[in-house]
Amino acid sequence: MKTTGWRSLVLYILGIGFLAGMVFFLACYFTQGGSWAMRASNVHLDGVNQLSGAGTITDRDGVVLAKSEDGNRVYHDNANIRKAMLAVVGDTRGYISTSVQATYRSQLTGYNPVTGIGSINDKNGGGSVELTVSSELSRIALQQLAGKNGAVAVYNYKTGEILCMVSTPNFDPANPPSDLDSDETGKYDGVYLNKALSSCYTPGSIFKLVTTACALENLPDLAQKTFQCTGKTIINGHEITCDAKHGTIDYRDGLAKSCNVVFAELAVELGADRMTKTAESMGFGEVFRVDGNPTRKSVYQVRDATDDELAWSGIGQHTNLANPTHMMILMGAIANDGVPVNPYLVRKITTHFGIPVHFGGTSQGPRLVREDTAKTLQELMRYTVTSDYGDNMFPGMQVCAKTGTAEVGGGRKPTGWMVGFSSNPDTPFAFAVAVEEGNYGRTSAGNIASAVMKAAAGKS
Repeated sequence: MKTTGWRSLVLYILGIGFLAGMVFFLACYFTQGGSWAMRASNVHLDGVNQLSGAGTITDRDGVVLAKSEDGNRVYHDNANIRKAMLAVVGDTRGYISTSVQATYRSQLTGYNPVTGIGSINDKNGGGSVELTVSSELSRIALQQLAGKNGAVAVYNYKTGEILCMVSTPNFDPANPPSDLDSDETGKYDGVYLNKALSSCYTPGSIFKLVTTACALENLPDLAQKTFQCTGKTIINGHEITCDAKHGTIDYRDGLAKSCNVVFAELAVELGADRMTKTAESMGFGEVFRVDGNPTRKSVYQVRDATDDELAWSGIGQHTNLANPTHMMILMGAIANDGVPVNPYLVRKITTHFGIPVHFGGTSQGPRLVREDTAKTLQELMRYTVTSDYGDNMFPGMQVCAKTGTAEVGGGRKPTGWMVGFSSNPDTPFAFAVAVEEGNYGRTSAGNIASAVMKAAAGKS
């Protein structure tokens, strides 16, 4: 009898385990079945590509960016717009994993858990996706990059709508180059990567905003401090150089003139622990998401740094890395008195039958900057523009900004950066621009930021 009882217990356990497994499988099937079926590796399912009967993708103004006709995926008729929108819209093969055509493949093809991919060749197509992005603004950003590699990102820091997200190098999805997958020269390195989301660059002087925030919160006598810049300072027996001899200078003009001596000495005075705490509170080491797609983490690591390495980190060098989308979000947070609005690309998804199944919307993220610190940074960044860059770069927008020229070594020219936001309530846009081998940030990234922000604000 004992043997029969144990056997019954084992059977009950197996039965319960089987039922639990079935419930789990069905739950996954209905919630994730689309992503299973619509993987890029499953192109054999329709013999050509999974987007042959997919629906339409439009920009914020209703401009059709991609659609399916007669079993083919068709893109906008302007090649420059096709290239500018590649990182956001995606390629036909789905290799750009963070793109709309990869992320929302099942919705675009009309996949459902009942008929599965049976509707993939439906001539009427699947669902449609409306984006927040402006294809014209993206075209201008690509034009301004002028053959340079890098990333441009702009969003409305009040609503969260991304207006522009461009990554280079890129290619024409309607006419992919024959050597795209075989090129050995490196001209297509990173072509399947949305660099705004999935890359990091040495930040250079834009990181001085983090050092400034740390100093504001930890040094009560900061406003009374002065520094002596002779073009260099010696820390731990190592020379930390500056591009100019600023003489006696305070932290406010130090930020405006981007004095390395000021921020090297501040970083050492603050120490690794306080610098790390501030950097982490401002999003370094964190993953941000855009419509579910993660950003690459920005990096600040100085726990084992020597004083001279800590000094270099304070001016944005050492091993520091910054993600462009994170920098854009951080700029939005500063503009919003410390609290960011989460960015999004997809405004609405509609099924083939005209039923809306998804709406993008405004949502706040966790605080990145203390309120009083954010307000002071607003003033300092505004002063940097008015006293150094000139308001003619951004007419009528009251832009607050900081440039960076990040040394990368290896015989390569510096990465040029500009980050900032408009404090004019009529143009609530935050931006981040990174240009590989752009050299001086003010002239490379600055010119791009100026042109794109003027276009976003509707100014000629």
